[in-house]
Amino acid sequence: MREWTDFGVRESMSTSARSPIREMPEVAQIFSAFLAETDAALAEPFRGVTTDGVVRGRTPWRTSMATEAIREPAAAFLDSLDTPTRTRVSFPFESNEWRSWFNPHFNAYRHGVMLEELPSARRNRFLDLLRVTLSPRGYNQARDIMRLNQMLAEVTGRTDDFGEWPYFVSFFGQPSVDAPWGFQLDGHHLAINCVAVGDHLAMTPMFMGSEPCEVRTGRFAGIRVLDDEQRAGLDLIRSLDADQQQAAIQYASIMPDSMPAHLRHPTDHLTQSGAFHDNAVVPYLGIRADAFSDAQRARLLEAIMAYIGRAHGSHATVKLAEVTAHLDETWFAWMGGTGPSDPFYYRLHSPVVLIEFEHLPGVAFDNPEPSRHHIHTVLRTPNRGDYGADLLGEHHARFVHGDRHQA
Repeated sequence: MREWTDFGVRESMSTSARSPIREMPEVAQIFSAFLAETDAALAEPFRGVTTDGVVRGRTPWRTSMATEAIREPAAAFLDSLDTPTRTRVSFPFESNEWRSWFNPHFNAYRHGVMLEELPSARRNRFLDLLRVTLSPRGYNQARDIMRLNQMLAEVTGRTDDFGEWPYFVSFFGQPSVDAPWGFQLDGHHLAINCVAVGDHLAMTPMFMGSEPCEVRTGRFAGIRVLDDEQRAGLDLIRSLDADQQQAAIQYASIMPDSMPAHLRHPTDHLTQSGAFHDNAVVPYLGIRADAFSDAQRARLLEAIMAYIGRAHGSHATVKLAEVTAHLDETWFAWMGGTGPSDPFYYRLHSPVVLIEFEHLPGVAFDNPEPSRHHIHTVLRTPNRGDYGADLLGEHHARFVHGDRHQA
């Protein structure tokens, strides 16, 4: 496998992380078909990811994490803002802006306030909130993804496209003991959604990615992201016997000439549940975990924990219990090789969790084939679990409110 430093920088038009592409006519024209498609997706009522278009009922598991642990730093951040900034960062809880997060660097649907605009003291208050919402590993990975985005700005010279702080913060509703509220962080290779409804917490969709994923020299030396997610998938596929691997592996390679055209989406590639795919129909694929040995089931739980363990420990523990209760219904699918440098895709999927991991071609760098230097991961909760929609449904069943959650 070549090092990403050998690939060279890809020549491409600057689209800017800061200026909406709709305000740049020459760029908007290029993206017109994409924008029409995504506008239509956002106009659809939220149904949630399903396997067949039918939502399977699920009872949200009550979190043991007192939501004041995030409510207090959230309120402190909002209270630190001046009135115009607080107005820009605030949206009604029912706002459809929940669904317009977008992981590429260019600004198609960004909303709220960019961290780059805030004085360091106020920016640090938001980071305090992020720190208590995520686990130490999750927080450090999020911050390292942002730092690698700064490295991209320096390596490519495209300082308008990349950077450490062009990440947008939005709040939905107001931090409250009883009323639903939440916040979103959205930018290149990073989208975190957090919804609190009473003592319930929802943390999906969550997107984490990076290009590159490891730096060995220079001032960013030592940064390495998404290694746990990559290793956990490899450990799981390698733990299967030959017959199990035959069921799990759908394609032996993810190189462009090895995959059927209908799986080679121009922006999503193999991933089925990325941005604007809130209503995706994703059938189960591969091998079901009720065919696993105890050791293989332990590997499966380790792989899932690499994702849900990004959240604060108390929330992750509750989510793990929910995942474990549905472990026999969990499916594992793989595409690609299993060697030391092979790029691959995998999916972990049950009624309560959907995880996708994918190696991709270069975008900032000039490698046309997938490599381990560019990774996307998506974590979702099927059956209306994203954006806390199922939590809100339970909330409305218990209390009388005028509007319904549209996210």
